[in-house]
Amino acid sequence: MVNKKKPTIGVLGIMQQLYDKTYPNIVETQSNYVKDVIKELGDIAVFKFIKPARKREDIEEIVETYNNDKEIDGIMIMMLTYSPSQRIVSALKKNNLPIMLANIQPLPSVTKEWNMKLLTYNQGIHGAQDNMNAIVRLGITCPVVTGNWKEEEFKCFVKDWSLAAQAAKACKNLKIAVVGRMPGMGDITFDSSALLKKLGVEVVDESMGKIYSYFEKVTKKEIEDVKAENAKNFEIDPKLKEDQYDFAAKFQVAIEKFLEDNKYDGYSIYFDSVKDDGRFKQLPLMAASNLMAKGYGYGAEGDALAATVVKIGHILGNSGHFTEMYAMDFERDSVFMSHMGEGNWQVARKDKPIKLIDRFLGIGDLNNPPTVVFNVQPGEGTITSLAPLSEGNFRLVVSKGEVIDSENYPNVEMPYFHFKPDTGVRTTMTNWLKNGGTHHQCFNIGDITRRWELFAKMVGTEYVRV
Repeated sequence: MVNKKKPTIGVLGIMQQLYDKTYPNIVETQSNYVKDVIKELGDIAVFKFIKPARKREDIEEIVETYNNDKEIDGIMIMMLTYSPSQRIVSALKKNNLPIMLANIQPLPSVTKEWNMKLLTYNQGIHGAQDNMNAIVRLGITCPVVTGNWKEEEFKCFVKDWSLAAQAAKACKNLKIAVVGRMPGMGDITFDSSALLKKLGVEVVDESMGKIYSYFEKVTKKEIEDVKAENAKNFEIDPKLKEDQYDFAAKFQVAIEKFLEDNKYDGYSIYFDSVKDDGRFKQLPLMAASNLMAKGYGYGAEGDALAATVVKIGHILGNSGHFTEMYAMDFERDSVFMSHMGEGNWQVARKDKPIKLIDRFLGIGDLNNPPTVVFNVQPGEGTITSLAPLSEGNFRLVVSKGEVIDSENYPNVEMPYFHFKPDTGVRTTMTNWLKNGGTHHQCFNIGDITRRWELFAKMVGTEYVRV
């Protein structure tokens, strides 16, 4: 199981000593203001605040401390009073964490009761202007959000940015295992060293033999534990043969142990690699679905980029779901989404059972693989592709739309749904193709396009919304 946790954000609250004599309590007052903001944002992330930065040395010390803290995903800057911008330059030149500026102030409006004391405590805007000018001139990416810190619009932006920062940091240490690749499939082909350099993702070629070494050590209890967990989550097909079900559970345990022991965050297995090994009776479709539900990245047919984007999708959204565009439906203005039988059942609709079925599959020329079948929850959704480009570059191609309520498809024995893009199926598919969007994608429930865009800027990858 992959443990999901909140992002951890360091707060850099900047002020100066100019006002100490006039307002002896200003440091305590503005520190309490930071603590109030942190409390308001407590559901979004874990925030760390050391002290107000009142001089250049404070800023450099705090930024260095945050960079040395392995838990910190990013730094949120708050102007507590005006502070000259040259004090921040040296610290940010050495900083390696994503930053953002929260352009906020303690009180939301100016009233006739205000005096110089309240004006001083709420003067962050001109400090923000000076400091952001320096940040812009340094060429540093720094998103800005302006607003009332108690309002949902502000909180939503901080949440999106915090998750993007968490994903950007996690991306630097991702490891993806690949066992075989489908010959001739072009959009899964890329320079793995370029991916490592650009995003920090390491792709490792592995073998079915290594997985088999785990497979032959799986115990009966481990098999029964998988089946017991499935009984909680699925409606089990009575036609499912016990030996085939046991084999699928055993395969799942083996893959998960292989991933855990070798510290992989995701994987992809080409189906002919399973068949050609000769020791496996079926494809591990149930394993793919259950392991995605546990938080692992997944891509089919040796697609490490899909496994990467699904893993990132787990961080940016509630659950990343591997899928592909099967066919267009011009009556519904939608595209029908599915794949061979792998899907993250965490995105399944809540009003219908998730089924585990006995399913014939000619691909791979092996026995029937137990397959998880469901329809995706209707509502807003986001589809994302990590597309390889020339000269070692990559592009995130993203579409936002709606999963529309549709009838059951009894002959489609795979996870499926209709996705209606906001810009229409004709325009979206045309622009998807023009931008090199791949044929394997990650789906997330909800609109997380801003998170993907913030993430792309943090890792220096091109972003296109179609």
